[in-house]
Amino acid sequence: MFSPTMTVRCSVPVPGRRAAGWLLMAGLIAMSWCGSASAGPAGPRTLNPRAKATAPAYVRYTTREGDSLYGIANRYLDGTADWATLSRLNHVPAPRRMPAGIVLRLPADRLKQDWETAHVVATSGPAERAFGKNPYAPLRPDATLVEGDRIRTGPNGFVTLELPDGSFVTVSQDGELDIGKLRRTTLTGAGDRVFDLRHGEVESQVTHAKKPDDRFQIRSPSVVAGVRGTRFKVTYSGDAQTTMVTVFDGAVGVDPAAQNGRDAAPPPGAALQASEQLVKARFGNVTRSGSAVGGPVELLPAPALVQPARVQDGQTVAFDLVPADHAVGYRVQIARDADQLDLIRDLRVSAPHADFGDLPDGTYFVRIAATAANGLDGLPQVYAFERRQVGLEASAGPRANSHDYEFRWFVSRARVDTRFRFVLGKTPDLRQPVVDRTDLSGGQFVVSDLPAGVYYWTIIAEQFQNGRLYETGSAVRSFTIAR
Repeated sequence: MFSPTMTVRCSVPVPGRRAAGWLLMAGLIAMSWCGSASAGPAGPRTLNPRAKATAPAYVRYTTREGDSLYGIANRYLDGTADWATLSRLNHVPAPRRMPAGIVLRLPADRLKQDWETAHVVATSGPAERAFGKNPYAPLRPDATLVEGDRIRTGPNGFVTLELPDGSFVTVSQDGELDIGKLRRTTLTGAGDRVFDLRHGEVESQVTHAKKPDDRFQIRSPSVVAGVRGTRFKVTYSGDAQTTMVTVFDGAVGVDPAAQNGRDAAPPPGAALQASEQLVKARFGNVTRSGSAVGGPVELLPAPALVQPARVQDGQTVAFDLVPADHAVGYRVQIARDADQLDLIRDLRVSAPHADFGDLPDGTYFVRIAATAANGLDGLPQVYAFERRQVGLEASAGPRANSHDYEFRWFVSRARVDTRFRFVLGKTPDLRQPVVDRTDLSGGQFVVSDLPAGVYYWTIIAEQFQNGRLYETGSAVRSFTIAR
């Protein structure tokens, strides 16, 4: 509302030929309106602009045929009452119709935003959601989340969201993430997406921004990490009061967390400003709460996997890594897809060996990274592997009343055509076999008249399926013959 001491300055812009007739009328109306506005409380009521610490930001809008200030305010601003703000800013009245081609200024902090939704594309293990202060409930794939939803995961629990622009957000195990904002500005089409990381880790694959005011931010109690198209992750430890930002692709702007809960970002429609610290691909940074934003630190190179083509056919799924220089540990993750959107296992180890226990048969992808002394995980390397467990049970013993020694075995997947190789030797390495029989089709083999001594043996099963040869061997066992 205007105060008695407020002075409203109005002016009529010089018209172009196409709008000359309309603006001549608008000028007369504007003069009449300005006179009443300057008169004090009796003038028309308008909304006070929001208090801002910085200079107001505006967005340009060019009128189209049939536009009016009422319609523009209704479509693109917080409400139809904002027509008065438009009238004051642009020194024009509010006629029923405006000619096309008039350039107006719209206040960025009044731009209307439409709510959007996030689609849950993958979950694994304990994963829950809650809206606002409601209690948590199990979160299932294909669920729809909105602004105000909270996500919580437990041990080996993972959730991946897909946003309307094709970006992905993955919450790792033992994490807590709140959807702070999930909107799109009606006028500009820019996305406004803010996620609050309470604990744990979130990894994001962000589609490249197409608008200068596109915003994607991951906020922790320590920092605000904003991007315009990249793959990165943010890890927050409440115990250590530390936030780590790791950038795999693109660049991430890192700023101190807003004080007193205030949103330091510009309003919708205003271009984002330069960040305090820019972290580029292959770098990360570490920031402790209350301290200055940490500087960029180069990530450790990706380690290599020993025997990457090996079929995981043992009782457990285990990997050996080539030791990496300057690594104090390793992180090994398993997913159902190469992009690691459908994570199912996550393990940190101090030595270059990781054992995940049993997994169902199938094709998976393992991602490995070396961890530096500062806690940052290095660049990752992803390998595909096949889990195909073949049970092979074997036994051996002398035949009664003879000098024969009988060997028996049983293999799972009996419906698959299987050939066996039997090897018997005098040393554990079986390098100089006494017997080496291939292409056996049955489940037993007999050796006669063995001299006294210690012997070692194994049975190897070979199966050919789907154009690939699979080979599984029993443990090397020993027996003694005494005469």
